[in-house]
Amino acid sequence: QVQLVESGGGLVQAGGSLRLSCAVSGRTSRYYAMGWFRQAPGKEREFAAGISRSGGSTYYADSVKGRFIISRGNAKNTVSLIMNGLKPEDTAVYYCAADPATVVDDKADYWGQGTQVTVSS
Repeated sequence: QVQLVESGGGLVQAGGSLRLSCAVSGRTSRYYAMGWFRQAPGKEREFAAGISRSGGSTYYADSVKGRFIISRGNAKNTVSLIMNGLKPEDTAVYYCAADPATVVDDKADYWGQGTQVTVSS
């Protein structure tokens, strides 16, 4: 059984930075595309950033492009999201996602429990 373990998040002032990390545990014999989605209060979950199984391709929502950086870790099926220049509108619960194919379409097979990111103005 595959589980996603997230860490990071918290409270930061506008303009600050945070780092989120996620690791796949369980059935890790294969590589997964991984990514991050977020859901703000009263809004639908939206794609934030994704990375291919090889790490050779990255994808970003327009709202975070140029501020967020997604990368794969040295350990298999780990991913980090560095969030710079945070804005109050980035406040949301951030969810890690993993899928054998792609994570950009909100139909990933596996999801983390979510971690809160709060940006104060």
